[in-house]
Amino acid sequence: MPHPLDHPIWTALTTQHQALAEGGDHARRYPIAITPFADMAEISSRGFAALGAMMLGSEIAVLFTPDTVTAPAEFKVVLAETGEQMIGTPADVPAGDVDILTLGVADVPDMMALTALTKPGPFSARTHELGTFLGIRVDGQLVAMAGERMKPANYTEITAVCVHPSHRGHGYGQILLSAISRQIVARGEIPFLHVFTSNASAIALYRRQGMEIRRRLHVTVLQKQV
Repeated sequence: MPHPLDHPIWTALTTQHQALAEGGDHARRYPIAITPFADMAEISSRGFAALGAMMLGSEIAVLFTPDTVTAPAEFKVVLAETGEQMIGTPADVPAGDVDILTLGVADVPDMMALTALTKPGPFSARTHELGTFLGIRVDGQLVAMAGERMKPANYTEITAVCVHPSHRGHGYGQILLSAISRQIVARGEIPFLHVFTSNASAIALYRRQGMEIRRRLHVTVLQKQV
């Protein structure tokens, strides 16, 4: 039997995030305003047809798959990279005198600005609806954040771990990684995350925090040909 994290998007959309899923038996996706993640029950002409039927205009579909994706002619491959799937409970890092805030709707503009600057991965206006997001503000400015995204079975993905370039070196990323993982573990779930293979510094950081690479996945971004 395949591991739930071998197909994390499909597993999430058929388990804990089933209520959010658009599509059906052959292809599913999150609402595009939440995240462009999508997957197919199997990589086949039927799966691609079902996926394409959900995509409008210039919308993209981001797939995380164990194997490379060869798309039919009606799709354009916008990006094809590999990513490392890391798993484990990060080391406990005390917050000290740092005030950790729970972010919500009112914080979305600042969250969008921070992720646009630091580019931790896809982040949309409604991504925060997928789980808890924590942040740190300095003089009112959101300078660091981390949150929860996909929830495949009893696993929860840590996402959007980012720190403003002008506020690095204070341990904010480690503090938030620790804080968000504590909440996940307290619910009886297992933390995991994804990071591009090319991002050696982030992989080294997560390893220092106690996380391990579980496997490599292929990250494919598709768009329908006009």
